[in-house]
Amino acid sequence: MITPYDDTYFMKKALEEAKAAFDKGEIPVGAVIVIDNRIIARTHNLTETLTDVTAHAEMQAITAAANFLGGKYLKGCTLYVTLEPCQMCAGALYWSQIDKIVYGAKDAQRGCGAMGTTLHPKTSIVGGVLEEEASMLMKRFFIEKRNLN
Repeated sequence: MITPYDDTYFMKKALEEAKAAFDKGEIPVGAVIVIDNRIIARTHNLTETLTDVTAHAEMQAITAAANFLGGKYLKGCTLYVTLEPCQMCAGALYWSQIDKIVYGAKDAQRGCGAMGTTLHPKTSIVGGVLEEEASMLMKRFFIEKRNLN
């Protein structure tokens, strides 16, 4: 039996969150956390809204998922995020012991890969899922931001 629930399906859900961030004037990064093909956290960047530099989509998702599960560890969970996590978010994901991270666009300057950040040894990471869509949304955001200033 073929299941509709694959990395592309859940990344589309994360992209919906990124578009919500875009509409609010936030940097368009969206995230969902999934366990057993069920979304338990659905978030996006809120750094401007909350005036909090730590309010990245991943940080919001970690908190929401931990609250849902009733514990701090995200074992058995997968994070889908439209942009490669930064060093701060990767550090929090390390401590959460999340099973898998799937991201869309690579962040060549500030991504956890470029920064050499260590993930938990049991965490796998996959990049490039719907990369073009995630990248185009990010580029459009910054082009529009520059044109307004």
